Amino acid sequence: MILVTGATGYIGRHVVQRLLDEGWPVRCLLPERRLKRLPWQSESLPEIITGNVLNEEILFQAVTGVHAVIHLESAQWWGRMRDLERVELVGTRNLVAVARAARVGRIITLSHLGATPSSAFTLLKIKGMLEDLLRSSGLAYTILRPGVVFGPGDAFVTHIAMMLRLNPLFFLMPGQGEVVLNPLYIDDLVEAIYRSLSQIETVDATLEIGGPEYLTLEDLIRTVMRVTGQYRPIFSVPPYVMRWATAFYSRVLPRSLMTQQWLDILAASRTAHLGNMYTYFGLHPRRFEDTLLTYLPQQPFLLPALRYSLRRRPRGI
Repeated sequence: MILVTGATGYIGRHVVQRLLDEGWPVRCLLPERRLKRLPWQSESLPEIITGNVLNEEILFQAVTGVHAVIHLESAQWWGRMRDLERVELVGTRNLVAVARAARVGRIITLSHLGATPSSAFTLLKIKGMLEDLLRSSGLAYTILRPGVVFGPGDAFVTHIAMMLRLNPLFFLMPGQGEVVLNPLYIDDLVEAIYRSLSQIETVDATLEIGGPEYLTLEDLIRTVMRVTGQYRPIFSVPPYVMRWATAFYSRVLPRSLMTQQWLDILAASRTAHLGNMYTYFGLHPRRFEDTLLTYLPQQPFLLPALRYSLRRRPRGI
């Protein structure tokens, strides 16, 4: 039995679908409000435990009889400091406690390239503290550190396309666009998570993974423009001004397309060695522009951007 937390999130729903397709017994820990519309299309649905990682009693029930936990509950793209602390740290601390009591075999989780407890950036600091929690837990673990994850409906590349659609005059780019990124396609990340379940070499390891190429932020934005046909002049804006603007929009609108965590990731180059996906998992990840061409030109952006910005802000869990 595999327990998946954050099972209806962007990465979680893809991981659960892959496990179901392969015939694995899957259990999901979900708050009641997420039960109204389950995202999976399969003859057999996962077992559902209603609750969240802040309720230790429910959490112990969820981990009982579980061989491994894929811990994907996260506030990475939207959470403020208190949300990150509750979801990433308190939730993981509770999970470690009950997993030790229930003798769970291993916890697999996602961090981010550049994560460290000494980071000056909130997201990377919290992710680094999460990693330290797992390393000192006494449990077997696998920590995957991917680069920016992209795919249909993601919170990075798709949001860039949405911002281009909302502003037909120009695009504001944080900094000079010299930051180097290592984007990884969602299906390749899901495959890496799936293969880590059966590869002994990934136990008690922190693995940095990314796509097959490096792109500067400016190159990435221009690629999105080229693929979607939404050409705009790019104006460089100091990152601190973008943070002020993002803080303002997050107060005015329920959700902001560009968040503080978005800017944390863009504060410095975030890359892994290009051959790591093949070395660790035997995978050849897909190229950025070639993959965008398979889905991005067909997507609408204006109405989804308005719906996203005006929809109620997500709660912690």
